[in-house]
Amino acid sequence: MPSTRQETVKVDLGGRTVTVPKGGLYDRYRMDTDLDEVARDPRVSGVDFFRPLPKTRVESPIGATLTPNFYYRISTARITMLARSRAIRSRLPWELAPLEVAPGLGLVSVMFFRYDVCDIDFYTEAAVGIAVKPARHGKLGFVDLVAALKNEHLDSYVLSLPVSTEIAQVRGHDGYGFPKWVTALDVDIDARRTTAHVANDHGGTDLALSVPTPGQTAYPSGSRVSALTSYTSIGDAWHSTLSQTNILSAGTELVPRKLALRVGEGRMADDLRSLRPVRTIQFDVVTEGQLALHVPVPTSVRGR
Repeated sequence: MPSTRQETVKVDLGGRTVTVPKGGLYDRYRMDTDLDEVARDPRVSGVDFFRPLPKTRVESPIGATLTPNFYYRISTARITMLARSRAIRSRLPWELAPLEVAPGLGLVSVMFFRYDVCDIDFYTEAAVGIAVKPARHGKLGFVDLVAALKNEHLDSYVLSLPVSTEIAQVRGHDGYGFPKWVTALDVDIDARRTTAHVANDHGGTDLALSVPTPGQTAYPSGSRVSALTSYTSIGDAWHSTLSQTNILSAGTELVPRKLALRVGEGRMADDLRSLRPVRTIQFDVVTEGQLALHVPVPTSVRGR
């Protein structure tokens, strides 16, 4: 974990001033990070996943930026739950529909992320999200459903997405349209245990997790790449944001028995309660991965 005494510098993002670590990747490279430099970081297994992904300069609500945003060492945890479609629909914009695994039953998730090395420096993140049908689909096919359940390609709508740093909040909220705010947020994931704590506005517990990490399987770089498409509304237009995860070590537990998720008081807790989850069906942990996050692009969304 980075030192709390680390020096910072101020940078401008679309008229917003944020602080970033002095001498960090963003301070030195402004998203145009030297891959050879990253490859020398002992925390990073390699950078081959990123070399075929050229960065493009684009205009965005936070000014000119480079895309994709590269995350060179990440770890993640996802709790997948069943919830009644009626409760899910009450929280979705009318243009989106829940992904149903059975009539009247959809999928919701609680996620925790730790980004140890990335273009915008270390930060942590958490989310409450809803699995939705791909925006351009009519009737969802069986293959699409299986892919979503395996986390190979999932479409989602996020209700809450707190982060631990200013730059992540401004980029995510202003640039991507996500419901992000800054809070104290600790995430620790290793091969033995997965823990997380999200603070609420008063310093208490919003959400907290403690659970043994599922047994991990190692994968060669590039052999298992999952995709997530998230839908957000920016201005009056729908956008889709693609993220691609290069999974290097991961494990899954079905119907986890030792998972302790504390739902306290706060925005994440309120969002999760509003979905009325009825059962936890899967717990996925990636102890080592890499991520390419693309900027949002306008997308058409089917009317019901």
